[in-house]
Amino acid sequence: MKSHEIYRRMSPSLNEELLSHLFTEDKPAYKATLAALANQRKLRPIFVERKPRPERHAWIHNALGQKISDEVAMNLLQFWLLKAHSEMLVTFLDGLGIEHDGKGAVDNLPSVPEKAKLKEVISVLLEKYPREAVVVYLHAFQNMDISGWPTLAELLEEDERLQFGATHATA
Repeated sequence: MKSHEIYRRMSPSLNEELLSHLFTEDKPAYKATLAALANQRKLRPIFVERKPRPERHAWIHNALGQKISDEVAMNLLQFWLLKAHSEMLVTFLDGLGIEHDGKGAVDNLPSVPEKAKLKEVISVLLEKYPREAVVVYLHAFQNMDISGWPTLAELLEEDERLQFGATHATA
């Protein structure tokens, strides 16, 4: 799943959480995202900036769900995950024994982990962190590497808890 597809499936409430975090924590990145999306649509950024925040965020959500915005969506998802959810990323990487920088960034991915181990670590994530954030992270993680992990791809397909829009408990 590409980044724009992840964004298209993301709930409006998670979009608001992500954009509010960006707006609060890194205004220059927020403005750069807004400018990039406006320029793609041949709009002046000020046109979008003047919208009330809820309307602006809905516009950004829609724009990031478009194929043309895949790179912007990928950068925004990575920024948000590394800044707002680094603890979740570290839990995942530590659970799989993957070396990282202590904040969730990885230089080299190891070979494909065993499906049982991956399933176990994902269950821990779902118990500790908001389900939709876990779903976004796992889909984004799978998208980071060209080949991805076949075992993770299988789990993303099979496990209903890892589907966007799932509403049942994570038990």
